[in-house]
Amino acid sequence: MPLNLTIVTAQRTILEEAGVTKLVVPAAEGQITILPSHAALMSSLGIGEMVVFTAAGAESIAILGGFITVANDQVSVLADAAERIEQIDVERAEAARARAQSRLEGRGEPPIQGGLDVLRAQFALRRSLTRIRVARRRAGGATGVPASR
Repeated sequence: MPLNLTIVTAQRTILEEAGVTKLVVPAAEGQITILPSHAALMSSLGIGEMVVFTAAGAESIAILGGFITVANDQVSVLADAAERIEQIDVERAEAARARAQSRLEGRGEPPIQGGLDVLRAQFALRRSLTRIRVARRRAGGATGVPASR
């Protein structure tokens, strides 16, 4: 029996899919694969690429934190933010990457004041790099499982 997957954010439903044969998710402690009849699971999600496999093929989604629950072949993802490939604006992600790198190198405006500013800039850099990597990887026709980074 295949998995039933729902991915939601506070703003909208990103994906509702029945018939998922495999799901690869960026859990906070590393990448995990979920197959039908998976044991019950609750985990926090990190920043990375989620790959949804169905009979029709694979679809990638950029996941930017959140939680996942699995029970009785029902998978629910409550994401802080999530974007399908067609929703990713690569130019905007590149601009965000450049801003974050500039701030981390001390060239940004306003200048970084302390630890919290550094963490915010690092988080912004990771989010932008994930969006860029997901968009480019799939635009190139890749269909496999993402490498963990």
